[in-house]
Amino acid sequence: MARGSKVQPGCTRRANCPRKSSNEVSKHLTGKETEPWEILYFKAYKSQLPVIEQALETAALMLGSDKSRGYCLEMICADFLAGVSLESANTDALLPSLTRLVIDLPMQQKRQLLENVQVTL
Repeated sequence: MARGSKVQPGCTRRANCPRKSSNEVSKHLTGKETEPWEILYFKAYKSQLPVIEQALETAALMLGSDKSRGYCLEMICADFLAGVSLESANTDALLPSLTRLVIDLPMQQKRQLLENVQVTL
């Protein structure tokens, strides 16, 4: 077997060997479904970092410290879009983020949210 080869033990050819995606491996190791992800790069000035960090830390406190920074950033953006959509009546961009937020809530908070929404309908 060549050094650095990705062929699994017992396999003679790569084409004959099963391949697992990183999502499958992650699911097997953690028992949780994962979704495709991407690393974001963008320029931020040093003077902007305190505001960004404070927003992420505040979101983590509100959402739970076990949430990733990416999830916190998504919720900050969802909050921003909620304010914008109130003015423009565009909820297309907001709905997926709100759905993810509700799915991640503990069951008691989901019930409370449903009760509150039903009262306002």
